[in-house]
Amino acid sequence: EEPDFDEESSVLGMFDEKSSMEDEILEDELEEDDLLLQNVTQRVLDATQLYLGEIGYSPLLTAEEEVYFARRALCGDQQSRRRMIESNLRLVVKIARRYGNRGLALLDLIEEGNLGLIRAVEKFDPERGFRFSTYATWWIRQTIERAIMNQSRTIRLPIHIVKELNVYLRTARELAHKLDHEPSAEEIAEQLDRPVDDVSRMLRLNERITSVDSPLGGDSEKALLDILSDDSENGPEDTTQNDDMKHSIVKWLFELNAKQREVLARRF
Repeated sequence: EEPDFDEESSVLGMFDEKSSMEDEILEDELEEDDLLLQNVTQRVLDATQLYLGEIGYSPLLTAEEEVYFARRALCGDQQSRRRMIESNLRLVVKIARRYGNRGLALLDLIEEGNLGLIRAVEKFDPERGFRFSTYATWWIRQTIERAIMNQSRTIRLPIHIVKELNVYLRTARELAHKLDHEPSAEEIAEQLDRPVDDVSRMLRLNERITSVDSPLGGDSEKALLDILSDDSENGPEDTTQNDDMKHSIVKWLFELNAKQREVLARRF
């Protein structure tokens, strides 16, 4: 299912007003990335670095080149279409990095963002007067956010539920910053003027299922299962306490006479 791209028409007007300033900022950011990408050698360190090294050789397009290639792409010229895509792959990386720690690996985010970039190339109208990067950003974000919604949960939720849940979570973050503590369901409900039961039910949907085989990350090769305690076994504190108790009981029994020890033995 595609994102709700009906929103496109409503945001294009805003693009016309903000495109110049955003393009200048974006160009500066991508030029900084150029310097970083040029330093990535062809050593096979990992798939991410290799990919960044490969796309670093695609030059950015000027405004005039964008119009030229976009017009030709709309007429079915595959070379121009490919040039538009390859020249904006670093834009996808820039946006994908902002969605880290959301349940998907960076390369997966980039892959989804590239699908949005391709869609943007197919839909871009160069006669509107704004830069392609401004237009493509919206499509890239939409596809990445949709992928996060669909793939980051073990139990997939309907998109309309996820969007509603995001409203609650966004409000919770704002209240946490304002109140300096994690807001309760009652506080969130009051802020949104919603029933507390509805808020509680929606927040429960945000609970994640974690696999015990999932790696801990970092330099550790252990999985979560390796560090979970076994409730059926006594911990070291319990074992030490039991040993001390047995030692004290044996010592106390030897202070009794034979008849007293026999009475206790028969009783217990």
